[in-house]
Amino acid sequence: MTTTCVRRAFKYRFHPTDAQAVELSRTFGCVRKVYNLALAARTEAWARQERVNYNATSAMLTAWKRTEELAFLNDVSSVPLQQTLRHLQGAFTNFFGKRAQYPRFKSRKKSRRSAEYTTSGFRFRDGGLILAKMTEPLDIVWSRPLPEGAEPSTVTVSQDAAGRWFVSLLCEDPSVKPLPATDAVVGIDVGLDHLLTLSTGEKIANPRHERRDRAVLARAQRALSRKAPGDGTNRAKARRKVARVHAGIADRRRDGLHKLTTRLVRENQTIVIEDLTVRTMVKNRSLARAISDAAWSEFRNMLEYKAAWYGREVIAVDRFFPSSKLCSHCGKLAQSMPLHVRTWTCEGCGTTHDRDVNAAKNLKAAGLAVSVCGAGVRPQRRTPGGQPTTKQKTPRREP
Repeated sequence: MTTTCVRRAFKYRFHPTDAQAVELSRTFGCVRKVYNLALAARTEAWARQERVNYNATSAMLTAWKRTEELAFLNDVSSVPLQQTLRHLQGAFTNFFGKRAQYPRFKSRKKSRRSAEYTTSGFRFRDGGLILAKMTEPLDIVWSRPLPEGAEPSTVTVSQDAAGRWFVSLLCEDPSVKPLPATDAVVGIDVGLDHLLTLSTGEKIANPRHERRDRAVLARAQRALSRKAPGDGTNRAKARRKVARVHAGIADRRRDGLHKLTTRLVRENQTIVIEDLTVRTMVKNRSLARAISDAAWSEFRNMLEYKAAWYGREVIAVDRFFPSSKLCSHCGKLAQSMPLHVRTWTCEGCGTTHDRDVNAAKNLKAAGLAVSVCGAGVRPQRRTPGGQPTTKQKTPRREP
């Protein structure tokens, strides 16, 4: 049996020289310009009911470089410019496949500053990385080693809003292998009072990273609001202070989720979660900040890709499954369960439940039903005799 290596991105901080920072900033601007020009051309063709693909935009790029107005595109490496056209092609593929919205133009202030280089656009030797159009290697902070003998296939350079520079190396990692199989199954109920509640009864506290720095963030934002829009240097400094606070919050949140998801994947063969629509839930003004800080979507994404790495399974139960109102002991469904009710007693069997633990147990049971018989779980409905029944979920057609 042959095993395939996992392609994994390793991200590092680096400190560019002044010349490198200027070159990369120029490259970011050209990447954004080419993306917007190609998107505009494809949008105009779309209005004329014409199809423009990657090959056509690549030919357009060659023509743009020959014009006097866009001759500056020749000053940077052509590899990131071609890559941004490929990314635009992927965006249109997802749009036509109904997996994403129509591509949007990149903003100079709000869009991510990044450039992607393939093997023809960089040289990696003896731990030194030299990008095209540069003569010196990047001063990378090697916080962890690359896999032994790893050769990057793609390098992505980026700069965040706080002014920090990062380089991401995409390599094959032979150390990621399926873990030994186990019989452990766990149901997970996410929340705000506790970040996670497991079907084992364990509750994991919500660290509330944003609340911890809320006062510091408020001071930085007030200082930014006092800077006039035309005060370029001072306003840029104040904006960067705000970005640094946000970056610290995001880093701590991401670090905690990585440790938590790695532990869950290592300890359990099957992990059952609820298929929540976080995008809709954050429209609740009173809970939007707390839900965003909990990062439930990021938690799920980490669980899913780590489970795929290590041979585990993640099951998402239908969001309408009444996990909180259903008694995990006798199966009786409560009529209502307001959010402020944290403990309740079943009218059928008299069992007293912790709301979150009971929900996690029900999710675990529903996940086991899915894994055994392939049935999904929908809201329970009453039969004429008054007993709840579970309706199977209709399989969805793939686009």
